[in-house]
Amino acid sequence: MGDVVSSHLDENRRGMITARTRDVMKQFSEVYEQQYAVALFNSVRFEIEGGGGPQSQLLHRKDPLAGRSIFSGSLFQYLEENRKWRNRFVFVPNSYTISLYESKAAHERSLHPKLAINCAGYRALTSMDEYMELINTSLPGIKAKVGNNPFIKFPYQFPLILWHPYARHHYFCVTTEKEQKKWHAVLQDCVRHSNNGLSESNTVQTPAFTDAVRLYRQDKGHYGTWEMMCGAPPQILAHLVMETLQPELRNVIGPRLKGKMQQRQRNWMLISDAVYKQVLSQTTGQYDALVEACEAQRVPLDARLRTDMDQIITSKEHVCGKIRALVLPKAEKLLRTSVQPYISSILEALMEPASRGFSEVRDVFFKEMVEISKNTLNGGGKEKLGDHMERLSMLAFHPVKMQSCYAKVEQLNLEGLQQRFDVSSPSVFVSRAQILMREQMDNVVYTFEQLLQQSLDAQGENDMCKAIQRCQDRVLKKYDYDSSTVRKKFFREALLQIIIPYMLQQLSQSCSPELPRFKELIFEDFSRFLLVENMFEEVVLHSVTKDIMMAVKEAAVQRRHNLYRDSIILTNSDPNLHLLGESPSVDWATKFGGDEPEGSLGGGIEEGGSGRRRRQIVSMIQLEGLPLAYESCLEVPGVELIPEEVDAEVSESMEEEEEDEEDLGLSEDPKSPDSVNEIRGLINPVVEMVIPVPKENQSDMTNGMEPTNATVVVDDGVQEDVSHVTTLVEEDVPRKSPQSKTSPQTILQQLVGSKKQEDDKELQEEAAIQNGIKEMEIAAQEGDSERIAEVCAAVSDSESSPQPPLATDSHPHDDSGFQSPSNEGLDEGKPQPVINGLNGEDNIIDPVEVEVLLA
Repeated sequence: MGDVVSSHLDENRRGMITARTRDVMKQFSEVYEQQYAVALFNSVRFEIEGGGGPQSQLLHRKDPLAGRSIFSGSLFQYLEENRKWRNRFVFVPNSYTISLYESKAAHERSLHPKLAINCAGYRALTSMDEYMELINTSLPGIKAKVGNNPFIKFPYQFPLILWHPYARHHYFCVTTEKEQKKWHAVLQDCVRHSNNGLSESNTVQTPAFTDAVRLYRQDKGHYGTWEMMCGAPPQILAHLVMETLQPELRNVIGPRLKGKMQQRQRNWMLISDAVYKQVLSQTTGQYDALVEACEAQRVPLDARLRTDMDQIITSKEHVCGKIRALVLPKAEKLLRTSVQPYISSILEALMEPASRGFSEVRDVFFKEMVEISKNTLNGGGKEKLGDHMERLSMLAFHPVKMQSCYAKVEQLNLEGLQQRFDVSSPSVFVSRAQILMREQMDNVVYTFEQLLQQSLDAQGENDMCKAIQRCQDRVLKKYDYDSSTVRKKFFREALLQIIIPYMLQQLSQSCSPELPRFKELIFEDFSRFLLVENMFEEVVLHSVTKDIMMAVKEAAVQRRHNLYRDSIILTNSDPNLHLLGESPSVDWATKFGGDEPEGSLGGGIEEGGSGRRRRQIVSMIQLEGLPLAYESCLEVPGVELIPEEVDAEVSESMEEEEEDEEDLGLSEDPKSPDSVNEIRGLINPVVEMVIPVPKENQSDMTNGMEPTNATVVVDDGVQEDVSHVTTLVEEDVPRKSPQSKTSPQTILQQLVGSKKQEDDKELQEEAAIQNGIKEMEIAAQEGDSERIAEVCAAVSDSESSPQPPLATDSHPHDDSGFQSPSNEGLDEGKPQPVINGLNGEDNIIDPVEVEVLLA
C-alpha cells in the first residue's frame, strides 16, 4: 500500500498539492476577511434594532447530550493493510466520532482507539449494489459490477459501508439483519450530526464562512447547492480544494495505475485518501490562523460600527436604491417567466415529505407517552416510571426510534426541477429537515419534563396519571404551533436556496459589469462594511421574497399539511414557562429512586471528577438466549485469499484444510477458543451413572431423553439441578407402550435411593471394620487367638455381603407422551433389540446407562 502511494505521490507532486491548497486558501482568505466585516455589521445591527420571528412555545435544552454516550457494541472491520477481517469494539461518544478499539477491555482501560472516524461527508450503505454504483465513478472508463469478483468479500451477508468521495472507505460486517439495521441507524446519525458542523449560535463566523464559500464558488462558475458543504470549516475547505484538485490528479495518475480493475480502484482510493489527508492538515492550520487574525480586529471594528451605525445604514440604503433601479426590471422579468410558474410545484415537493416527517415526530412522542401512562395505570411503581422517563429524555437522540421520522423526509424528490435550478441533490434539504426534526423532538421532551417536574413539586405524586396527561396535552399543543413555525421557515429558506442561485446566475452576465461603478458612492470609512456584491444579492433576494412568502401563506390559509396561519400567534400562553428554561435536566432515575435503565452504561467512561458513568442512549444488541455478540471472538474466520495469522506449527495443516474449502472458506460461525460442544458441556454438564434394574422393571426401560426438574447429589457431595434424563438400555428386554414406561422422576428417585443405600452401606462397613479392629486389639491384649480369628472372619463376611435391592418407584407412572423416533413402527407386544445408531446400525447396546444432564 505504501509503495503505491509513494510511487504516485512523490515529492514533486506533493509539492504541487501543497501549492494548490495554498492558492485556494489565499483566494478564500481574501473573500472571508471581507465577509467577516459584513457579518459583524449585520450582527451588531440586529442586536441594536432587534427583530425576529414568532416566539417559540417550547423550551430549548442547552446541552442535551451532557454525560451521555450514543452507542457501543462489537462488529467486524475489514483491514485494508493486510486484507483481513477483525472483530472490533466500537464506542460512539456524544461527539459522534466513531472510535474502534481492539476489545472492550481496551476501551475500559482508556487506551487509544485503533481508529477514530469523523463521519462528515460520508454515506452509510448496506449493500454492495449501492457501493458499486458510487465506486464506478472514481476512475473514468472503469465500470465494475457486484458479481464481477469485487475486491472485497464479506464473510456474512449483512455489510455496512462508509463511503466518501475523497477519504478512505470503511467496511464493516455483522451477522444478523437486526444488528445491521441498528448499526445502520447509528452510522446515519453519526453522518447527520457530523455534517451539521457549523454552529448557528456563532452569529459572525458562521455567516461569514458560508457567504465566503458561496461567493468563492460562484466566482468559479458554480452556482446552486453544494453537497460537500458539510462538516467543520477545515473539512469544507478541504472539500473545496479537492473539488478541482481530484479530477486533475485522476486524469494524470489514473492511466498509470496497473493491475486488474479491482486493484486499480483500490489503489486510486488509497491515493485519494493520502491527498485528502495532506490537504485537510493544511486547511486546518491556515483556517485557524485566518480566524485568529479576524478575531483580533473584531474589537476596533465593533467600536466603529456602534459609533457610525446610523450613517452606515443611510449610506447602504442610498446605494441599494441605485442598484435596485438597475437590477429590479431585469429581475422581475426573469421572475415572471422562469420562476413564478415553478414556485408552487417546488413548495409542494418540499411540504409533503417534510410535513409527514414532523407528523411522525408527534406520533413517536405520543406512543412513548402511552407507554408511560400504561405503566402508571398498571401500578408499575416509581422505579419503573423513572426508567421510562430516563429513556424518554433522550428520545430525540435515539437513532433507531427516530429512524421512522427520518425515513419520511428521505422521500423528498425534486426530479424535474434539479436540472432547471441547478440543484445537485436534495440531500442538502433532507439533512436540514432531519436536524430540525431532532431539535423539535428534544424541545417537546424537555418541555414535558419541566412541566411534569413543576406539577409534581406543586401537587405531589398523588394522581400522577392525571398530571402526566395534562402535561402531555399542553406540550402537544405547543409542538403543533412550533412545528408549523419551523416548517414554514424551512420552506422559505429552501425556496430561496433553490431560486436565488438560479436568478444570480441569469442576471450576473448583464448586471455584474455595472456593479463596480457603485463603489464610488460608498464612503471609504464604510467600505469594509458595505460591499456592492452583497447589496446586489440583497436586491435580488427582496425581489423574489414576496412571491415566496405569498406561496407559503396560501398553503397555511388552506390548512394544508397542518400549517398555522401567520395571524395565529400564541403569545404569553404560559407566562412562567420561560423561567423553567434555565432549569437543568431532571434526573428521573435519582428522583424516583430507581436504577439506571438497561443498557444505560456506556462502557465505563466516567465524567471528569464526578464519578458518574456515561449513560448510553441506544442499548447494546443482545439476541435472546445468546451472550453478547462476539464477546469471546477475537477475529472472524478467514476468507479465501485473505488468510488469517496462524501459528507456525499449524500453518501447514491450515493450508491443507483451505484447499478443500469453497469460495469464502468460512466456518459456519465465529468460534471461541474452545469448541461449541465444550462450552455446552460446561454450561450443561452430563453425568453418566450405571444402575442395575430389577428384572421385573426391565421392560419399563426405553431409550430417549426426557425433560424433568429434580436434584441429585454427585460424588463430591454437591447438589446439582437436573434438567434432562437420557436412558440407554443394556439388554434385549421387551418394551411396553409409552403410557406404561418409567418416568424420568422415577429414574431420578431410583438414582437418589441407590445413592443413599450406597452411602449407608459404606457407613455400615466402616463401623464394622472399626469395631473389628477394637475387638482385635482387646483380644491381643488378652492373648485370645481364637477370638481374633472369629473377628477377622466377621469383617471379611461384611465386606463380601451382597448389596440390597434398589428402591423401586412407588409413584404412578408419568404419561409424558414422549417416544423415541427409533421406536416408531415397532410391535409393542414383541421384544425388540435396542440399537444405538442414529442411522439404523444394528449395534445392540450392552449396559444400562442413564445420562443425567445437569442444568
